[in-house]
Amino acid sequence: MKDITKYQGVIPAFYACYDKDGNISVEGVKALTRHLISKGVKGVYVGGSSGECIYQHVDERKKVLEAVMEEAKGKLTVIAHVGCNNTADSVELAAHAQSVGADAIASIPPIYFHLPEYAIAEYWNAMSAAAPDLDFVIYNIPQLAGTALSMNLLKEMLKNPNVIAVKNSSMPTQDIQLFKAEGVHQRGENGFVVFNGPDEQFVSGRAIGADGGIGGTYAVMPELFVTMDKLIRENNFADAMKIQYKADAIIYKMCEAKGNLYAVMKEILHRMYGLELGSVRLPLAPLAPEDEAVVVEAQKMIEAAIAEL
Repeated sequence: MKDITKYQGVIPAFYACYDKDGNISVEGVKALTRHLISKGVKGVYVGGSSGECIYQHVDERKKVLEAVMEEAKGKLTVIAHVGCNNTADSVELAAHAQSVGADAIASIPPIYFHLPEYAIAEYWNAMSAAAPDLDFVIYNIPQLAGTALSMNLLKEMLKNPNVIAVKNSSMPTQDIQLFKAEGVHQRGENGFVVFNGPDEQFVSGRAIGADGGIGGTYAVMPELFVTMDKLIRENNFADAMKIQYKADAIIYKMCEAKGNLYAVMKEILHRMYGLELGSVRLPLAPLAPEDEAVVVEAQKMIEAAIAEL
């Protein structure tokens, strides 16, 4: 029986870390990893959307994961997103993730071309075969990938014993219930995990069956999500909802910026903790001068919400 407890909790999606020249900052990666360890999160999700994976070279993605593992091994659950838009690079990253000791690999479906489901299954299973000692997490984010995880595709993937979870970032919350039910039906009560994806639905996603969450805003305010997780486990949904409303207001405020959301969050982390994480990689939009007010206000909101915990 696989140990699913290491996936139950708050797992921030790890941010891309760059130096002043826009190259991968190993020191930034290590500093962010140490910071998240200090905040008591369950794990990190490396190389996904928040990690700007589609704008990075395979060698850069390896460098990031290696730096995370140097700090996190034994202290955090590490899920490495290894999906690329071709099978060969994805397989290479999967094998690398196993070689450095990650707990699991994950992948979106291939983007741009709409492939038949059997081709998507072959793509995912090829990665899993390249990392046979690691669990596999299906990443369902149809609004960006252009392909939704269907029940037929999930059933096909569950034939692979390494498929342990779905990271569900689709907006319909009931998808969590459907995927969880099918996984439990085939694997038993303690044999399958569903992660809530949309940060604004953390409480509702957990209420309908998610075991934990992986989210892009967790790292800028981990205290809020760790506290929500604790309250949910205590069946105190009323207080968890109060914190959810605060988190949502912060997210909406950060999204008012002209610059990309990740640029906003990395700047807030710099101002709050001195973390040097750089900006974002083009074509993502860096902060604009007029974003100063948004950054300042969002930081105040985060600090106030933390102080009230």
